[in-house]
Amino acid sequence: MARRVRIEPIADAPAAIATFTSSRALLVGDYHAGIEAGLRYERGVELPNNADERRRRLLGLIEQTGVDQLVVLGDLSHRIGSIEGPERDELLALYSAVVEDQDVSITVTPGNHDGGLEELWGQQAGVEILPPTGGVIGDDHAEIGVFHGHTWPDPALLSAESICMAHEHPQVKLTDSVGGYRTEAAWLRGRLACEVMAAGLECEPSALEWADPRLVVLPAFNQRSGGTWVNVPEEGFLAPFLPEALTNGELYLLDGTRLGSYETV
Repeated sequence: MARRVRIEPIADAPAAIATFTSSRALLVGDYHAGIEAGLRYERGVELPNNADERRRRLLGLIEQTGVDQLVVLGDLSHRIGSIEGPERDELLALYSAVVEDQDVSITVTPGNHDGGLEELWGQQAGVEILPPTGGVIGDDHAEIGVFHGHTWPDPALLSAESICMAHEHPQVKLTDSVGGYRTEAAWLRGRLACEVMAAGLECEPSALEWADPRLVVLPAFNQRSGGTWVNVPEEGFLAPFLPEALTNGELYLLDGTRLGSYETV
């Protein structure tokens, strides 16, 4: 039987630690390297390149936690299609800093923005690129499922006790008594409904190796990538199985504050 793997959020950071039997992994999602060039092209928004600061934040977490592996839950890159210009430079510098300088391996479960990643990193030592539907990672029967969330997951993930994803960029809209509001990045956690997942995967529930998995949706690592107010019904979700497959979904702020059900915050 697989051992339960504890997913521990890092206080005040959009990242978590997964501790396996003999290794530890840092989990992040939605890094969106090269986002400034993308925003300039997509929306005409001019922002200074923040690549060095993003890399320093990530390296700081790697050094702070002493992990063996970096797991990126999709959208490591930003532009959809080929990777070039500042985005390419940022990803090559990131590879050098993490794999070559820190001796930390990288596993990526590709997202909808990672179309050119296989060409850039596919043959690089110390890098594993999983299928877009994700995979199960860990060691010695201590495993978790990981994927980005823009597709239905590989059914194998549903045999893990915990599944980590990104894609939603979850945020919570907090309104005060006079109508003002602020938004904060948030964690979304809950369980998955077997019947909904089976229907989406076009199989019978009995065909799944079902472990009643806990779902953990990570906040976006990139602070410029925007987000979805998951406690506002009109906003909607991005993943094809949410919110229909989510049960007992709760929100937590980055400092660990439990806000309660995402439907009632």
